[in-house]
Amino acid sequence: MMAKQAYPTAASIAVAVIFGLSFLFVKDALLYLHPFQLLGLRFALAALFLTLLAVCGVIKLQVKVSHLPDLLKIAIWQPVLYFLCETYGIKFTSAAEAGIIISLVPMVVTVLAIFILGEKITVRQGACVSAAVAGVILMVLGGSAGETAQSQGHLMGIFFLFGAVLAGGFFNVFSRKAAGEYSPVDITFIMMWLGALVFNAIGLVQSYLTGQLADYFKAVQHLPVIADLLYLGVLSSVLGFFLLNYSLSHLPAARVAVFLNLIPVVAVLAAVLFCGEQLGIRQMAGGILILFGVWGTNCFAEKTEKAL
Repeated sequence: MMAKQAYPTAASIAVAVIFGLSFLFVKDALLYLHPFQLLGLRFALAALFLTLLAVCGVIKLQVKVSHLPDLLKIAIWQPVLYFLCETYGIKFTSAAEAGIIISLVPMVVTVLAIFILGEKITVRQGACVSAAVAGVILMVLGGSAGETAQSQGHLMGIFFLFGAVLAGGFFNVFSRKAAGEYSPVDITFIMMWLGALVFNAIGLVQSYLTGQLADYFKAVQHLPVIADLLYLGVLSSVLGFFLLNYSLSHLPAARVAVFLNLIPVVAVLAAVLFCGEQLGIRQMAGGILILFGVWGTNCFAEKTEKAL
């Protein structure tokens, strides 16, 4: 039994590491690319890679034209709205802050499930949600203490990240509704292609209007950009998805969620070790409150399900 759980457990840890490190690669790629350019190239690579896997028979697609309206409703929340907000959020904040705030997604899912799916929340879960909200407020107050423009940029970044959290929450709730009708492979395939089409269309128009169309393709000639795109497009978007679904098919969702809580920890450690980023006292206190809130929301939900 232990041996059977070893591979899914390792896969869950790998997902946390892959997603946790992705914030660094986004931050680095934004040094060469504008947000829409980065998003367009990232999802184009992911969409083409998934298409190649389908042509080679590695994955099986069952997407029909009649499925598109439902699948597009899901894909609008993620990747379109989620990654738009996340990328701009990372641009105006640090990778460490972004990793911590994005960890609020499971907690937001719990709150949205109350209103959309009619699920119930316990008093302890409510207290954990309040703690996480207090953590976000502390992180906002602990932002740039320098020039006003920097402070406004930091605050804007926090709002964008919170927008990503809301989009991720709505995506999880609506995809949970659609899980019984459509396969994860079909949902992800539509997500990647919609992201590629939308972000490249906006990125190309924006680059043309600003006279930077040549830069759209010149940036890809830099090895760091190629490495960033390969990581984000193939490792994070495709391999991360397959590992996550492999874990969920062999382990309870609650146990996988525990490993996914490592994502902000990996993001913070990587930002400190590789980027030299530092968190102030208020930001660290806010991060601890957020992590406690996320852990408590999931933990008490699991205990409630066992009791029922």
